[in-house]
Amino acid sequence: MDLEQISVFMENRPGSLADITRALAQAGVNIRALSLADTADFGILRLVVNQPDTARRALQDGGFTVGMTKVVALEIPDRPGGLGDVLQILAAAAINVEYMYAFVQKSGENAVVIFRFDEPDRAARALREAGIRVLAGEEVYAM
Repeated sequence: MDLEQISVFMENRPGSLADITRALAQAGVNIRALSLADTADFGILRLVVNQPDTARRALQDGGFTVGMTKVVALEIPDRPGGLGDVLQILAAAAINVEYMYAFVQKSGENAVVIFRFDEPDRAARALREAGIRVLAGEEVYAM
């Protein structure tokens, strides 16, 4: 199963994040990972949650503009150079990383990092072939 990320377009004003998290809490949705990028007027909140479809509906019902994007979660050795090794594999395969952010917990001795690639299926295949563990969506949602 693919891993889905929710992107929420939000105003850059006090209370916007509180409104989003309240809508998720009321729907019983738990946030697993997040990233926030902003400008002076607006921001994009990217979320990996335990119930993506429920979260999407709750946020849309709350008046938010919401998108769903396929992302890839990787287990990366939690040691100096672990991330660099993965990025070298991607560079050698000419795969572009659009953005990435860390997960809220580790998987065993490994860090979990969320990636958005320009070609997610090709990236996942190249990483698996290089021995990197790509996590299934249901594994991430259950963390």
